[in-house]
Amino acid sequence: MVYEKIEWEPITSALLGIWRYRRMLPPVGDGDIVSLGEGGTPLINLDNVSKTVSIRTYGKFEGANPTGSFKDRGMTVAISLVKKNGIRKVVVASTGNTAASVAAYAARAGVDAYVLLPYGKVAVGKLAQALFHGAKTIAVKANFDVALQVIMRLVKEEKVVYPLNSFNQFRLEGQKTLAFELYEQLGGMPGTVIVPVGNAGNISAIWKGFKELLDAGVEGEMPTMIGVQAEGASPLASMWERGLEEPLFTDKPETIASAIRIGRPVNWPKAVRAVRESGGRFISVSDEEIAKAHRFLARNEGLGVEPASAASLAGLFKLSSQGASLREPVVLVLTGHSLKDPDSMMVGANLGEPLEPEMVEKVILG
Repeated sequence: MVYEKIEWEPITSALLGIWRYRRMLPPVGDGDIVSLGEGGTPLINLDNVSKTVSIRTYGKFEGANPTGSFKDRGMTVAISLVKKNGIRKVVVASTGNTAASVAAYAARAGVDAYVLLPYGKVAVGKLAQALFHGAKTIAVKANFDVALQVIMRLVKEEKVVYPLNSFNQFRLEGQKTLAFELYEQLGGMPGTVIVPVGNAGNISAIWKGFKELLDAGVEGEMPTMIGVQAEGASPLASMWERGLEEPLFTDKPETIASAIRIGRPVNWPKAVRAVRESGGRFISVSDEEIAKAHRFLARNEGLGVEPASAASLAGLFKLSSQGASLREPVVLVLTGHSLKDPDSMMVGANLGEPLEPEMVEKVILG
């Protein structure tokens, strides 16, 4: 055991996933935990990536979570506290993954969930999940940042709903457990962790998890945190590249990576602190670089991720091409499953015309 200095609280066999770290999480009794078995996602040795960049690289495949993204780590904690405190109505603005996650966990808890989605900007897989799980889904004629402003104003002025976006500290408490799992799976600290950045909560949550491990007495050196943004939605990367103190927000973010299509990340101060304290950096990658990394993972590693997840690999490729020195092992956080965005998987694909049965053998045998 790598946590010999920490006394973990026993839990019932029915509670799985991140709740094995419950001493490191907000206090919730067994009867209030709302779990779908999130966490415990695979850490995959990316052999072909490693050969390409000559750096030992792993992928933390968060697409294996119950609704197919890392959002489930935070949602189980937040919804469990919602249940504990008798809250009946929750609300989020979302680019898709948060909507899917809150819809599923709210359904399990018997809580009403309202989700605001930017009209025409949400991948079909994520929209289908939110609708399928019964969330009250509202399409907004605006981007994610405007939808989030609507929620923040509603919460502040009306005080009738509970917000579950990533400024919710309990969401981030759940997301930090990815750091605990990496320590266990690697048998020590990673050297570098590369994370796609949208609203900027995940990178700061993971950093917090590593800090808490060291505070709890485990051995090792803190990893370097690298945040990757798409060029068309890169307020933090642009700030970093120009040596500024505040992000260069954009009101019209655009990228094929819909999960990180955010121009005004609310968690930017935490993210900047995490990157600076770790000696890391923010970088941006083009949609073309994201698409290339997206296909590389699918066709060379057998891993299906959504485009935003592939931004982490695109960032690694870019850093490698620039001759950057990265501490090993490198871990790419692969935030969501490819089935979240089936349209992106079909780009450049062609099934072709159907064949008569007698023609199939000729095609296969040449």
